[in-house]
Amino acid sequence: MVSALKAKRQTTNVPVPEPASLQPRAVLLFDIDGVIRDVSGSYRRAIAETVHHYNGWRPEPGQIDALKAEGHWNNDWQASLELLRRRGLQPLPTLDAVVEVFSRLYFGGDPDGDPAGWRGFIKSEPLLVERDFFRVLEQAGISWGFVSGAEPPSCRYVLQQRLGLVNPPLIAMGEAPEKPDPTGFLHLALKLGTTASGHSLPVAYLGDTVADVRTVMAARRQRPDLTLLSLAVAPPHLQTPELATARHDYEQGLLCAGADRLIPSTASLEPDQLLGWLGARPLNAPSPPAP
Repeated sequence: MVSALKAKRQTTNVPVPEPASLQPRAVLLFDIDGVIRDVSGSYRRAIAETVHHYNGWRPEPGQIDALKAEGHWNNDWQASLELLRRRGLQPLPTLDAVVEVFSRLYFGGDPDGDPAGWRGFIKSEPLLVERDFFRVLEQAGISWGFVSGAEPPSCRYVLQQRLGLVNPPLIAMGEAPEKPDPTGFLHLALKLGTTASGHSLPVAYLGDTVADVRTVMAARRQRPDLTLLSLAVAPPHLQTPELATARHDYEQGLLCAGADRLIPSTASLEPDQLLGWLGARPLNAPSPPAP
């Protein structure tokens, strides 16, 4: 699941130090939906269409946002079922039945099969970053990985096939308890952020939901010894001029949940800016004077 460490060249029995550009100074973990890809026309649409399938009512994007803002509905299958429950549908379908309808809409084929055969909403997800974004992070000494509530095939499709990332460090659905439980986040943070000497690097997590923010808050309670930063971004469907008020309200919800910093978009994040927030010295910064 996590990419192998690069082998160190050595000509004696003493390991050769890694070049400065390979020595990580910090870790940046990402949510995927709403952060790496725009899912307003895929996962969000699948929620609306799944609900419509069962009772003829199609929730508006703002209603889905309001549900997500509660911080308990990171799982879109459970979110679909909860919307049906609140709409008063009786009897409610089973979760398995909801999953079947949702997956048919989202994947449009076997989730574990060849993505070339998928015909669902997943095929129309705009990317929010490009491969070079991660190269820039690496060059700045920032390790990166992903903690997502999406299904593993969906995550691998966007990260490996569309972005071209090789064996990206990833925690996906079913590999850890659902957010805001911090288990998966802490596992990957420590995996990527513990140096050979046992030192813990500062870690930031960029998400677009209250559940993402609460994940970091819960991780801080479990590991107060770590430097953990919650970065938040409004999802793409709110980033239009006509929805400025809705975006502002959504961002205030993220801040109220505990987000440390709001950023305009994932692609706008600058490595030196991030390192400054984390208290890590950028690669090109002068060394502090000797005492």
